[in-house]
Amino acid sequence: MAAPGPPIGILAELTHRCPLQCPYCSNPVALLKANKELSTETWVSIFNQAAELGVLQVHISGGEPTLRQDLEELVSALSSRAVYTNLITAGVNLSRARIEALKEAGLDHVQLSIQGATPEVTELIGKHKKGFAQKMQTAEHVRACGLPLTVNAPIHRHNIHQVADFIDLALRLDADRLEIANVQYYGWAYLNRSALLPGLEDVERQVEIVEEAKERLKGVLNIDFVTPDYYADYPKPCMGGWAQDAFVIVPDGSVLPCHAAQTISGLSFDNAADTPLAEIWEASPAFEKYRGFDWMSEPCKSCPRKELDRGGCRCQAFAVTGDAAQTDPACVLSPHHDKLRNVAVKASADTPEAFSYRRL
Repeated sequence: MAAPGPPIGILAELTHRCPLQCPYCSNPVALLKANKELSTETWVSIFNQAAELGVLQVHISGGEPTLRQDLEELVSALSSRAVYTNLITAGVNLSRARIEALKEAGLDHVQLSIQGATPEVTELIGKHKKGFAQKMQTAEHVRACGLPLTVNAPIHRHNIHQVADFIDLALRLDADRLEIANVQYYGWAYLNRSALLPGLEDVERQVEIVEEAKERLKGVLNIDFVTPDYYADYPKPCMGGWAQDAFVIVPDGSVLPCHAAQTISGLSFDNAADTPLAEIWEASPAFEKYRGFDWMSEPCKSCPRKELDRGGCRCQAFAVTGDAAQTDPACVLSPHHDKLRNVAVKASADTPEAFSYRRL
């Protein structure tokens, strides 16, 4: 296999700690506690290596990354190497002074997650009292500080009826971009799948609303749309393809080809605290396992879409079939495609189960 080109981006999960308790959380079922988190010095070393490797952007996430008291120092380390920084935050308990300090450190962009377009839905999902008001205030602070703002709306059964309201909300907040992101059922979200999956009619209506808004708001608001796999005919190229142009570093320093890769049994992952990042990117057995096309069997191997979707999601293939090398069940050509669709149809027809809220 040819040596990979340099990676473009990293999702850096600084911590699994979070003030919210969202049932759709895609972090692992077993979270890492604060004493397992990397030190400031180690993160700075990793970020310097990332710059040398050619990484252009780092998405700083968690958990809630603003719970790290060294966040400004980490942003500054990236900024000093001309690496673009995007802060992904729940936006609660985040003061204007902190946002100004992060901007001064070199922060380039803020992505604010909002669980509902109303206070009631936001608090139902996040279980954080007055969370909606705090998020609105954070959005105002971000814009007042002159930083670009993306609103992220994770969509599921309990807020899919608010998609049009999310679009209006993003406009009111003067956001540059809105991400309508249907929940991906990995980690904790997988445990709540039956409670969260929407019905087909709601999904189809959602698509109509989003497509109309994208056309109407051209040049005003950029709208990204992450479609629901359980009603898809073809898979998405997960993170642009397995270890193709991006990777994830979790709080203890383990380096993953994608967010949920640890759910695939039989894979082991190098740690950036003791293995050079370039070595991991270029030669990690876990990265090489599903990189490129050589691992594919039929129908993927001869499919003309393989350059587009890179075989889809390995973690979803493993979750549904027990074999990560199988065709992503989101694909209509997969012999397991009906399994995925039937789960969604059954779940959406049943009375929703109670959430299992996320707690560290």
